[in-house]
Amino acid sequence: MKRETVSDPSLPPPSPDGNAPAASRAVFPILLAVSVCHLLNDTIQSLIAALYPMIKESFSLNFTHIGLITLTSQLTASLLQPLVGLYTDRRPMPFSLAIGVGFTAVGLVVLALAGSFGLLLFGVGLVGIGSAVFHPEASRMAHLAAGQRHGFAQSFFQLGGNFGSSLGPLLAVFILTQRGILWLCLLSVAAFVILIGVGRWRQRRLSGTPHTRGQAAPPPRLPRRQIGIALAVLLTLIFSKYFYIAGFVSYFTFYLIEKFHVSVQSAQLHLFAFLAAVAAGTLAGGPIGDRFGRKFVIWGSILGAAPFTLALPYANLFWTQVLIFPIGLILASAFSAILVYAQELMPGRVGMIAGLFFGFAFGMGGIGSAVLGKLADATSIEFVFRICAFLPLLGLLTAFLPSLRRNPSLRDGGETGIKAR
Repeated sequence: MKRETVSDPSLPPPSPDGNAPAASRAVFPILLAVSVCHLLNDTIQSLIAALYPMIKESFSLNFTHIGLITLTSQLTASLLQPLVGLYTDRRPMPFSLAIGVGFTAVGLVVLALAGSFGLLLFGVGLVGIGSAVFHPEASRMAHLAAGQRHGFAQSFFQLGGNFGSSLGPLLAVFILTQRGILWLCLLSVAAFVILIGVGRWRQRRLSGTPHTRGQAAPPPRLPRRQIGIALAVLLTLIFSKYFYIAGFVSYFTFYLIEKFHVSVQSAQLHLFAFLAAVAAGTLAGGPIGDRFGRKFVIWGSILGAAPFTLALPYANLFWTQVLIFPIGLILASAFSAILVYAQELMPGRVGMIAGLFFGFAFGMGGIGSAVLGKLADATSIEFVFRICAFLPLLGLLTAFLPSLRRNPSLRDGGETGIKAR
């Protein structure tokens, strides 16, 4: 049978019979592999944040220094991710994921042996570079292995990351010294082995997919101005979500210790509970978007959290424990829907869009942590949480997003046909 040429290097090859593309069937082992590696990668990221109280005491740091550590990590990743995605859209690199894990491993060694604040920042920056390579490329692998369930695939991929983020504070209880960070290198080795297998799968796909390097992506199917407005709205929603979550991840333990006088271990367990709720919300968002539409999920997941975030700063310890669950659950369901919505706006730019949105999310998290740390030093942790409570109200901007419907004459796999209603 004559094989159809696929113009976009991110698209999978057609099936051997020349009819339905192979993308119509999900490749679950690959989805599982990238999700597990996302778990390992984000466990490392969140564990570093969970160790902030120990690092703060060991190096005699203030909240501004803590914010700078997060800023270094997040900005390193955010600046590089769109570039990685754009480059590999045109020039696929099957084993780039394994290379990225190598940067993470070196960064962990530097962190474990660092004797100064400057070396701490350098190690965190190397870990950030590893994430910059991992997220757009792993998101691409999830997209390629998704079949026609792109929302589910991104949620499943994100679930690994969010579950890994929830494990960090839990594992921090067992890492009592800076040298204990060296044990995390075992997670990097495990991820490296798995990603070599993913790279071989990708290499086999590329060897059976004729394409021209550097070939232009398919043209968008909405007016450029409308796409620009939609992307600006989506990035604003990412800002509201990740600025708020940055405050939680970096300062929620300090908030609980200062306001309710709980122990460090108890505060870390509360943070674990919040991040576990985030993981559950992530898994729900993608499949709901596949069934009912991305815009429906975006509306509910961003704006729906506002009543709970507004109540949190005024709650006692019991109600704080209750409120963190709906906040994490509702906020977390947004990202997969936002990412897939943006990929449908820009067909053929899977890697660039993934890199842009992951990078922007990380950047906003880093900037948010630095700004909120400075604000906490100038005022108080409680004041920071009162201000951040209003961020989900930016979800009202969802009204400016066009409603999209699929063109049934086109198949999924990167060439989703969409029209504005």
